[in-house]
Amino acid sequence: MTKQLIAPADGPAPGGAYSPGIRAGDWLFVAGQGPTDPATGQLAGATIEEQTRQVLENVRRILQAGGADMHHVVKATVHLADLTHFQRFNAVYAEYFAEPRPVRTTVGSALPGILVEIDVIAYLGE
Repeated sequence: MTKQLIAPADGPAPGGAYSPGIRAGDWLFVAGQGPTDPATGQLAGATIEEQTRQVLENVRRILQAGGADMHHVVKATVHLADLTHFQRFNAVYAEYFAEPRPVRTTVGSALPGILVEIDVIAYLGE
């Protein structure tokens, strides 16, 4: 199986030795995205709501570059720096995904100066 790099020119630059997205057959894997504004390279927002929106816009940008959209997402993993933000995060997250929503794992994590990070897996078959 061939792996295809998905790295939109208007997306945030990776902060390390990883690919923003990889398409492998009918699957598209999006690396964990933080709340970096790709236009400025700066952190976007101070609240969990603002950061969640930016993260999901970054995810959407990579999905689109790979020929997918939010509807194709089947799995999401969410890292929250503070689990007391869960309800506020979840309200924004729900705006981005229609039913049936992707399966999701949400965990508390030590994040470097950000409140949320999300990675997703999308299926582009059928």
